[in-house]
Amino acid sequence: MIPLLLLRGIRKRFDGRLLFEIDELAIEAGSATVLVGPNGSGKSTLLRILGGLDTADIAQAEFHGQPLSLSPYPQMLREAVVYVHQHPVMFSTSVVDNIAYGLKLRGISGKALAHQVDEAMEWAGVTHLREHRPDTLSGGEKQRVALARAKVLLPELLLLDEPTSSLDGAAREQVVALIPDLIRAGSSVVMASHDHDLSGQPGLRHLELRDGRMTSDKSAAIPSAILRTIPNH
Repeated sequence: MIPLLLLRGIRKRFDGRLLFEIDELAIEAGSATVLVGPNGSGKSTLLRILGGLDTADIAQAEFHGQPLSLSPYPQMLREAVVYVHQHPVMFSTSVVDNIAYGLKLRGISGKALAHQVDEAMEWAGVTHLREHRPDTLSGGEKQRVALARAKVLLPELLLLDEPTSSLDGAAREQVVALIPDLIRAGSSVVMASHDHDLSGQPGLRHLELRDGRMTSDKSAAIPSAILRTIPNH
């Protein structure tokens, strides 16, 4: 099977030192991968490279088997990949405007726009916050809005950087419960996480960045159908 995204020979230097060197990274379509490793190992940097927010030396890159370069980041990937920061950045307008923003850039308007945004807000449990300004939201509410803003774009590859790192209790559980739905919707998900409940879910491929190298649990990337077994908290 041709991977969704295949990168070979990834080398990233930071302040003159080699942060990591990865021989190969293959992300299958409809798969779920958790990226683990100690602080400073480069997990967030790798996600930013995949999302076009940082650069690296890459010997070979393919998307759906088609060769491409990640520098400059191609339009094909800009339309297919969505990155969600662990501290989501939002416009100081309203929740509904933030969720609608990406769809408007794609030329969607009117009833279609309203319907898709309403569905995303209902899925994330933030409908009651639609007219609230993001700076009035809690950390958990911001993360759910960010996930709704990502899901509504139907990304082929969704990158989540520590999606539960700043959350406690019910807020964390609410965010954890949304992630299997993203995978069932057809997105391949790669997430950096220290959350043992999240990384311990069944059906996740584990990759570890440590001492500049990447190791794998050797399991195949699991199709989204398998993730129906993941319980919603």
